[in-house]
Amino acid sequence: MYQLHLLVAPGIQHVILVHFPIALFITAVVLDFVGQSSKRKGLADAAYYNLLLAAISTIPVLATGILSWQFKFEGERLQGILLLHVVLGTISALMIWMVWWMNRESRQRTEALPRYRLAVEFLAVVIVALTAHVGGLLSGVIG
Repeated sequence: MYQLHLLVAPGIQHVILVHFPIALFITAVVLDFVGQSSKRKGLADAAYYNLLLAAISTIPVLATGILSWQFKFEGERLQGILLLHVVLGTISALMIWMVWWMNRESRQRTEALPRYRLAVEFLAVVIVALTAHVGGLLSGVIG
C-alpha cells in the first residue's frame, strides 16, 4: 500500500516518467550512429521508432512537469534553477521532436539522412543530459 501511495503523491509522476524519453532518445541516437556506421537498415528502423516513442513520451513528461511545479513548488515564480530546468526541458523536448522530424522527412522522401543530423543528435543528448542533471539538483537526488 505504501508503494501505491508513492505513485499518486503529487509531483512524483514527473520524476518517474522523465526516464522514458531520456532512455529512448539516447538509445535511438546510439542505434542511429551504429546503423549509419554499419549500414544496417534494421538499426536505422529501430532508431526511428525509438525516436518516435521518445518524442511522444515528452508530452506527458512536460505535462507532469508543469503539475509538479504547481504541487511541489506551489506555483512559485519561475526563477533560478527551476527556471533553468523548465527552459532546458522545453528545449530538450523540442530537440527530440526535431530529430524525429528530420528522420521522418528523410524516410518519407526515401533519401539519405543529412550528415549533420549526428551533430544535432549529439547536441540534443548533451542538452537532455544537462536538463536531467539540473532536474536531479531540483529533486535533491544530486547535491
